Amino acid sequence: MTFTGFPPAAFAFYEQLAAHNTKAWWQKNRSTYDEAIKEPMTELLEAVATEFGEFKIYRPYRDTRFSKDKTPIKDHQGAVVMIEDAVGYYVQISAAGLMVGGGLYAPAPRQLARMRAAIDSPACATLESELAKLRRARPAWDIDGAPLKTRPKGVAVDHPRLELLRMTRLIFTRMYADESMLASPKVLATVRRDWRAITPAMDWLADHAGPEGDPGSDLLP
Repeated sequence: MTFTGFPPAAFAFYEQLAAHNTKAWWQKNRSTYDEAIKEPMTELLEAVATEFGEFKIYRPYRDTRFSKDKTPIKDHQGAVVMIEDAVGYYVQISAAGLMVGGGLYAPAPRQLARMRAAIDSPACATLESELAKLRRARPAWDIDGAPLKTRPKGVAVDHPRLELLRMTRLIFTRMYADESMLASPKVLATVRRDWRAITPAMDWLADHAGPEGDPGSDLLP
């Protein structure tokens, strides 16, 4: 199937879900989710798979086992293309519109340590250059590092890269809310363009944060 956009019914679904998030409502409206949300998302990701890789569409169901909020359905539909442990391209639709992005999310301790070591080295010049490009871009990219309130242990208070070293993740996102655009094939061009724009930063994260485990752990001594 050819991707033609996300119909208005997709966003109306999430607007209504906010007030009717029950199993009964979900069962009654499941066909709208399948036709207006899941199918277009699958078509979109299939259209970019040759360039970016295999994708995963997240389940619509919330894990309520350890949450006080027992509403059963997520208020968005996300999908990811992973290129390394915790490093991936991301796309999401919700009542707010379309989110496009990617980055390093929830890194393992070893990954975070490797990223900080790379930031504290000449290799960081490439990352700084890419982040500057994203900040200058229009529309602007939101760069989220979920920074520490203080600083990592052993890092000087006047370290020239303290802002980057405080980051516990590194995510780049853009939001689009124009429903006329979102209901058209322009979404495909937008996702492809935005993912290409963050690819150099993504590659840096994959190279320097690396896999979750020790890259050399399976090598003979």
